[in-house]
Amino acid sequence: MSAPDDLPVVHTLAELVGLVERHQGLYVRWSRGPEADLPSVSSTDDLTGVPMTGLSANPLDVEEWWEGRPVELWVARRLYDYAHLPHDKGPGVRPWVLKGRERGRGPDNEPLVADVQPMRWVEDRVIEEARAEVKRQENTWGPLRRTGR
Repeated sequence: MSAPDDLPVVHTLAELVGLVERHQGLYVRWSRGPEADLPSVSSTDDLTGVPMTGLSANPLDVEEWWEGRPVELWVARRLYDYAHLPHDKGPGVRPWVLKGRERGRGPDNEPLVADVQPMRWVEDRVIEEARAEVKRQENTWGPLRRTGR
């Protein structure tokens, strides 16, 4: 499957929320983009180097247990939790939205997605909006990040 040369860009958190509300099976992936990922549609376990059966991504579908809480907060958290990845993984790593089919689970229990259809790039401004939304909450949390011991 080839990636479109020019994916549309999500410019606001509200725009991304609208996309999530209109489509099922969306994921956010932090990488160098479809051009780099689609030739093999396989992520690699960072610890062991083992190739996995799909692209490691995070689901954007709202879970049932969320029980009517704001979709904006759900999406903000999905972005915020992994916003450290561009710093950790190096230049060119950024979030993009894809539609796909879960094919398995990775070592961190993350979905491994196949049959990937690139949907949108996510502009940096959306990540900043997500950070602000999280910080407005009564009980804030930090991004998911492992540190060496």
